[in-house]
Amino acid sequence: MAVRTWLRRAQRTALATGTTVVLAAALLVGTEATSQAATQGPCDIYAAGGTPCVAAHSTTRALYGAYSGALYQVRRGSDNATRDIGVLSAGGYADAAAQDAFCAGTTCLITVLYDQSGRGNSLSQAPAGGAASGPDNLAPATAAPVTVGGHAAYGVYVAAGTGYRNNHTSGIATGDQPEGMYAIFDGTHFDGGCCFDYGNAETNSLDTGNGHMEAIYFGNSKDWGSGAGSGPWVMADLENGLFSGANVGYNANDPSVSHRFLTAAVKGGPNQWAIRAGDAQTGGLSTYYNGARPNASGYNPMHKEGAIILGIGGDNSKASIGTFYEGVMTSGYPSDATENAVQANINAVAYRTASVGSFTPGARISLKATTACCTSDYVRHDDADTNVVISPISGSSSATDKADATWIVRAGLADSTCLSFESANLPGQYLRHYNFQLHVAAGDGSALFAQDATFCPQAGHSGQGLSFQSANFPGKYLRHYNYSAYIAADGGGNTWDSANAWSDDTSWLVTQPWS
Repeated sequence: MAVRTWLRRAQRTALATGTTVVLAAALLVGTEATSQAATQGPCDIYAAGGTPCVAAHSTTRALYGAYSGALYQVRRGSDNATRDIGVLSAGGYADAAAQDAFCAGTTCLITVLYDQSGRGNSLSQAPAGGAASGPDNLAPATAAPVTVGGHAAYGVYVAAGTGYRNNHTSGIATGDQPEGMYAIFDGTHFDGGCCFDYGNAETNSLDTGNGHMEAIYFGNSKDWGSGAGSGPWVMADLENGLFSGANVGYNANDPSVSHRFLTAAVKGGPNQWAIRAGDAQTGGLSTYYNGARPNASGYNPMHKEGAIILGIGGDNSKASIGTFYEGVMTSGYPSDATENAVQANINAVAYRTASVGSFTPGARISLKATTACCTSDYVRHDDADTNVVISPISGSSSATDKADATWIVRAGLADSTCLSFESANLPGQYLRHYNFQLHVAAGDGSALFAQDATFCPQAGHSGQGLSFQSANFPGKYLRHYNYSAYIAADGGGNTWDSANAWSDDTSWLVTQPWS
């Protein structure tokens, strides 16, 4: 059934039952978006300001007005073949259609983020380090769909255990040399693990001491430092410290941020550094800190080593999550005016969320049962174990129960036209089937996990709501049976495949989130 047909049907059901369906289309592409190549990119602006890019990474667009090479490489699961994904035109946007065609019918991973600066500072699979074994996982190629400049593109979706690195770079600042960097992140995808970083790190993947890193950190970790509110914060990972200002620990002037598309910038020179950030879709950058190096030993002068990391800490700490779209590193300390001009360029290209069917990645939802026995029950994870069950949730339920029954919509980890469901209160853990029973589990970057955690929506079998088909077991759908959740066929050898009430048990109303 066509997407529009089942959407209309679900909406009629919602109106009849008084249930709110979170299915509003969210593909908001402004009239200013253009398919033409950029006349200049961020790195042209940095060069004009006297602080040229020495590394430039993006899976969404060219970062120079004249760049026409590959942005990134993908590897497909069916035969391990690889393909470079380039731009539609010089200075333009990613050729997402080429990726879609290459990866059709199978899964793909992002294997390389090419350096557009010409210095060869590309990022690939991170090796083992002092904090964790390796090699690290690679990001699924379709898990972070967006539009930029009105064109489809994909970001780098980092689950815990995923990481990219280059320990043998050219032109990256070392010692106390000045540098700048910015990155565009998904400001709604974060956790408190260590450490979702982009920037300068150790060349041996070990913690070699205070001041041996200078990277942008994004998340809500409070283990080494924090800002105002409950996070997340843009901070600087300078090794053995996440710094939100001059002080070790708390600094009140670094605010919590929540922009869907976040521009985050860190820059540092001799006894000077700054944190700046803003909404990548509109407006300028705010300065959260600008002053002397932290008042702790080892950070003045700095001891930067010049490796580049993405999604991990300098010693390969890889417990964090996040999403990356583009970022650069410069030679020299950029002026605020240069960074402001780069932010204006970012605003102009119009990053927007992409819809999956009529779901918005990043939206929170709850899933309500429709079977007559259970119309007050919702899909939730069980606090006693990893199992997924249904149970009654109401306005008087505890905050924990409400959060357990809330899910964050993600583009399907194995198929971007389908969906994955991330636990709202267990970031990085997804609804996935194992031996046909549903659990919550942390993503491990494998193709099998991605397939097990991907579900494709269609009109509800009972005429109500939606049904969610397993991506790797066609004919099996998300079902409740004896208050536990499974993927189940309509009749079969397992008890939960019982044909009795199957249509009702596999039909769900998508409601406003409980948390």
